[in-house]
Amino acid sequence: MSRKKAVRVKKKKIKNQMENAAEETVTVGTEETAEQEAVGQSPSAEEQKTVKTAEPEKEIKEADQAEEKKDVSGEAEKIEAEKTEESENAAVPAEEKKADSEFTEEEKSRQEEVYRRRFNRHFDELKWLYTEVYGNDSMFAELCDNLHRFYEERNLDLKESDLRREENPDWYKQNDMLGMMLYIDNFAGDIKGVESRLDYLEKSNVNYIHLMPFLDTTKGRSDGGYAVSDFRKVQENLGTMEELESLTAACRRKNMNVCMDFVMNHTSEDHEWAKRARQGDGEYMSRYFFYDNDTIPQQYERTVPQVFPTTAPGNFTWLDDIKHYVMTTFYPYQWDLNYKNPRVFNEMMYNFLFLANKGIDVIRIDAVPYIWKELNTDCRNLPRVHTIVRMMRMIGEIVCPGILLLGEVVMEPEKVVPYFGSVEKPECHMLYNVTTMATTWHTVATRDVRLLKRQLDIVNNLPKEYVFLNYLRCHDDIGWGLDYPTLEQEGIHERSHKQYLNDYFRGYTGNSTSRGVLYNEDLVLGDARFCGTTASMCGIEKAGFEEDAQAMEKAIQLDVMLHAYMFMQSGIPVLYSGDEVGQVNDYSYKEDPDKAEDSRYIHRGAMKWDLAENITDPETVEGKMFQRLNQLEEIRKSEKVFVTNANVWTVETWEQGVLCIGRYFEGEKLFGLFNFSEYDKIAWINEIDGNYTDLISGEAIQPAGVHIPPFGFYYLKRQA
Repeated sequence: MSRKKAVRVKKKKIKNQMENAAEETVTVGTEETAEQEAVGQSPSAEEQKTVKTAEPEKEIKEADQAEEKKDVSGEAEKIEAEKTEESENAAVPAEEKKADSEFTEEEKSRQEEVYRRRFNRHFDELKWLYTEVYGNDSMFAELCDNLHRFYEERNLDLKESDLRREENPDWYKQNDMLGMMLYIDNFAGDIKGVESRLDYLEKSNVNYIHLMPFLDTTKGRSDGGYAVSDFRKVQENLGTMEELESLTAACRRKNMNVCMDFVMNHTSEDHEWAKRARQGDGEYMSRYFFYDNDTIPQQYERTVPQVFPTTAPGNFTWLDDIKHYVMTTFYPYQWDLNYKNPRVFNEMMYNFLFLANKGIDVIRIDAVPYIWKELNTDCRNLPRVHTIVRMMRMIGEIVCPGILLLGEVVMEPEKVVPYFGSVEKPECHMLYNVTTMATTWHTVATRDVRLLKRQLDIVNNLPKEYVFLNYLRCHDDIGWGLDYPTLEQEGIHERSHKQYLNDYFRGYTGNSTSRGVLYNEDLVLGDARFCGTTASMCGIEKAGFEEDAQAMEKAIQLDVMLHAYMFMQSGIPVLYSGDEVGQVNDYSYKEDPDKAEDSRYIHRGAMKWDLAENITDPETVEGKMFQRLNQLEEIRKSEKVFVTNANVWTVETWEQGVLCIGRYFEGEKLFGLFNFSEYDKIAWINEIDGNYTDLISGEAIQPAGVHIPPFGFYYLKRQA
């Protein structure tokens, strides 16, 4: 279809919508709407009708003037996309440029048949859920029309990748998967820089790269990129959407997967929707939670916990310029979206599909438990959240089934697991193993593996279809959300233990060699979160500062042992950029006024490429770390017992400082032994079902009464 014809078709479609616009009001349809109207903040039905009717007229005008102005709606995006398609294609490899008009009729028919098969498989459930939440047939019809449009716009290379992944749905559960989280600017300056560093990532055995938030945001009000002002624009200092497509295409050629953050819960106050809402536009105010007095906000505050009680107290922000409160669960410049409005859901799904069509493989849904709000609840993990995620999963499987959904659920296991959905009605493909991460550092500080063993047993007993991402450190702080009821049985109390952990990792107590800082300290509750890199928490920073060679060897050994243990867990291991070379805390953030108040930037330092050049030198810290981790990664890739759906369990060692993890898959058996103590220990296990060899040293070691050196570890594999 030509560009002009596409515009004519769009205009005709919009005019048809106008004829029925009087009956197409935005249906929020919840008790909260009534409450909003009672306090005079919600637009009347007549106002909504007027807004809805006016929008198509505006869109027709903008379709004629697409070169001058870009509308925020998903439909208008099509015109903008068509206008820029030629320039976008310049960044895409030739084999991916095949336009729809170049397909043979047979190819078009085949693609349409594929789409209809997927659409028909999910249609009944998708319609039922959508109707249950929104009860709006016209909005559902619009959604379905746009699903087909995004499928047609998906390039041939991505469609073929989708087909391959449909045929092999466990493609991401293999033992060669290794992730790395990185900030584009810190890692390589910009998107082009990341593309130029793919060989380094390949050398690091990484085939899954998580690009930390890169969508447009406002400097000084970005929350590290999690306050998005435009879901379809890359931050100018990082690059363009065309360069993103070039990067994802280059990654596919190297069999690398690209993950990005999709911030569903809120937008920046600088987003176009928020700007229009702030101007008093009822249509856009209804996309957020606005109130002209504090009656309902106070009702929410009674039951909704505060995320940042010290730096951003409360869940609402008063906007004095328009004399309204707006819900801001996180920071005042992050306005919560109202998913009771079907326009919000539809438009956010269009943004999701737009980004998927740029070649993204994994969509990380940020703060997913928060996206549905109800009065008289804690607004966490509500049933409708799962409905939203389930619909998102089906939409992905219709348009882009090669995409994975990764849920960010920073909660205890019993609240995390439901986000996988069920085998019959799945939601997220993968979730973060947050509690195990925090419990791992608790184990480092206490030299006591009992709580960690219990935590791993809970995860290991879950269905093998559930895939967790395991990590030691990430871009965020560590919140000490441990299993305190269990610790209480050992006489360990929550408040005092959190204080101990924060003191320990700042190097204040317990023979600690760790270094780091607190984040969001609450002196009233005696609570705080912790920030620092893996290397600094293991003692590499302190040993380097003191030029203590013996302490450095001990710190490196602890660091490597923790990675070896992480590789043994059930799921996919993910490194944080810089961990592969032992990069320590970066205190320069204190000199940047835009970062100084956020101590998380201590572990968000720029990649030290001069030090990374030492990875081939075994006499340097970087060389020792990189080469030893490389050995572990190569072992993991070559041994099929490391697949994510292997049987995994823990074994009692009868030694408080030693953890034992077993793995079994298709006749292969492996035991991992990990000493969390700085002293020699004996693992009192007794496995006598064959001869075992340590995959690290090649030495024959029987898994019975095993002596383990300080911070030592073994991978003991049963010989065939």
